Amino acid sequence: MDLEQFDLAPVVAEQPDPLLFATVSGAHLYGFPSRDSDVDLRGVHLLPVAELIGLDDPERTRTRMWDRDGVEMDLVTHDLLKFAGLMLRPNGYVLEQLLSPLVVHTTEAHAELTALAPGVLTARHAHHYRGFAKTQWGLYEKTGELKPLLYTFRALLTGIHLMRTGRVLASLPQLLDEIPAPSFLPDLIAAKAEAEHGTGAGLVPDSAAGEVAALHSVLDLAQRDTGLPEAPSARAALGDLVVRVRLAG
Repeated sequence: MDLEQFDLAPVVAEQPDPLLFATVSGAHLYGFPSRDSDVDLRGVHLLPVAELIGLDDPERTRTRMWDRDGVEMDLVTHDLLKFAGLMLRPNGYVLEQLLSPLVVHTTEAHAELTALAPGVLTARHAHHYRGFAKTQWGLYEKTGELKPLLYTFRALLTGIHLMRTGRVLASLPQLLDEIPAPSFLPDLIAAKAEAEHGTGAGLVPDSAAGEVAALHSVLDLAQRDTGLPEAPSARAALGDLVVRVRLAG
C-alpha cells in the first residue's frame, strides 16, 4: 500500500487524548511492505492529570485494529509515562517508533523525546535484536513465509548497525547499503512486495540458515566491541520532560 496516497491525519484527530506523536512502523518502516500490508501506527498519547490521580487506573496502552477505506489499520499508543519507561529499557521497538522517518503527527515533545534517544541507547539493546531475530527465524521455520525471514535479517542487521554506529536504522534496503549481507535479500524484498504472506518459493537458498547464524556471530562481536554504555544516561532528563509535559497538559 502506498502511504502517500492515504490520508492518516483523520486517525490522529479521532483519538480521545492528544497525541504527542504518531509514526508508521512495521513493514513500511522496515522497507518491505506488500501491496496488501496493513498500516502499523505507533505513538504516544497524553493522559490528563485528573485521570492519573483518581481512584481508577487509566488505560496506559491503547490498541485498536480496524478497516479504513479498505486498508487494515493497527494503532498502538502508550501514555507518555509508560513510553518513557519503555525507552529506559533495552527495547528497540519503541526507539524505532520514536525515530521513524514516516511521521504522521509531531509536536515539540516529540522532538524533545527524539533528542533524548541517544541517551537511552545501550549495549544491552543487542539482546533485543538477537531475541527478536531468533523468534522470527522460528516462525519462518514453521510457516516458510518470507515475512518472518525478512524480519530475521532486518533485526540482526539493525542490531549490528546500532552496536557499530550508535544509530537506529530500521530500513532493510538502507541497511543493505551499509552492512555486508546475503546477496539474495533484494530478491526476497521484491517477492514480499507481491504478497504479505508469500513464501517466495525457489528464492530462499539452502544457505539461509548459515547466513543467519553468521550474522548472529557478527552481532555478538559488534556488541563486544561497541562504544555504547551498559546503562542509559538520560533517565533524569527524561523524567523532567515527563513531568513538564504532563503539567503543561
